[in-house]
Amino acid sequence: MNDLLEPHGSFNLSVSNNILIARLSGSWNKECAENFATNLQIKARPLIGEPWGHLVFLDNWDLGVPEMLPIITELVIWCIENGLEKSAQVYNDSMIKKYSIDQMVVKQKRGFERRVFAEPDKAMSWLSKYGFRVDENIIPQDVV
Repeated sequence: MNDLLEPHGSFNLSVSNNILIARLSGSWNKECAENFATNLQIKARPLIGEPWGHLVFLDNWDLGVPEMLPIITELVIWCIENGLEKSAQVYNDSMIKKYSIDQMVVKQKRGFERRVFAEPDKAMSWLSKYGFRVDENIIPQDVV
């Protein structure tokens, strides 16, 4: 039996000023979560050393397998230890999605705070209150 599976699910990452922007899609398997963790750490490198924010679009994310839980949990710890202060998650109200995310991502910890928004503009406004802004000529939901 082949233990190496192809990633299921997808993501796009970009950086604008001091915000890492992510768009997650599909149903994730362990391999997709591992690819995401590796790529996010690479994208975040220029932000390390200063506080940074994370804007995450999750409307098209269809959850994932239980095996991804420790991967994302470790990634969140890495992000916080490397300067992530605010994470704005954008998705329409979904109790299942909220429960799944709550299992992987803390709400608050040592200067870190996570909030959920239904509208991208409100998420960006919240981030900007703390000094995290995207380039003025960029519409974040169109970037990724």
